Amino acid sequence: MLVLLPLTMLVVCLPLARIDVGGEPLGHRVIRAWQAGLMRVFGFRLRGIGTPSPGATMFVANHVSWIDISALHSQRMMGFVAKREIAGWPLIGWLAKQGETIFHERGSQESLGGVLDAMLARLRGGHSVGVFPEGRTRDGHEVGPFHARIFLAAVEAGVPVQPVALRYGAGGSAQHAVAFAPRENMMQNLLRLLGEPARDADVIFLEPIAPGDAEGRARIARIARDRIDDAMRGT
Repeated sequence: MLVLLPLTMLVVCLPLARIDVGGEPLGHRVIRAWQAGLMRVFGFRLRGIGTPSPGATMFVANHVSWIDISALHSQRMMGFVAKREIAGWPLIGWLAKQGETIFHERGSQESLGGVLDAMLARLRGGHSVGVFPEGRTRDGHEVGPFHARIFLAAVEAGVPVQPVALRYGAGGSAQHAVAFAPRENMMQNLLRLLGEPARDADVIFLEPIAPGDAEGRARIARIARDRIDDAMRGT
């Protein structure tokens, strides 16, 4: 029931997505509210820290679990880059499409080129995108290396890159609990999270990297990762 009510709101309001409410399309507000409600169903007490950049921005975050997208969407509407398989997932795939997701075929250089073109078009059109530069989920114990190529779209579009630290549990103490366990599939992780105790979920918007603040995509990738890593360590 907790899931069905916000889902009904989502279905009803999405056709009104072009109506602005306080400068934001109504459909975007409904998606954010639905994602925040979903986080509560899974026992997460959301805390938004810092200020999301307005306008066209590339948001980059550490990647722990599928629920990272819900955490980010609860705070700011952005079109994510996600693996193509998600498009076929029940409910979540449909929601991803409504959330302006750009789907990528892993391991395909041709697909990656198309993704970069789509991201560039979105950013030049004044829309925001969200990416996980680690390229895959981690076990929650550390922030992995960031792939620099994905930052090319922000460099060419001349938009800011804003790092976002996703921290689960007090001081990030539950990262490993939220992450996929070895050989755990999506449904198993979802069911396990439903049985986990309630905990905090911090979405920390860090200092943006403005166009011209750093030269080259590799340098931007290093700065973004360092800022997220520092936030995870509480420094």
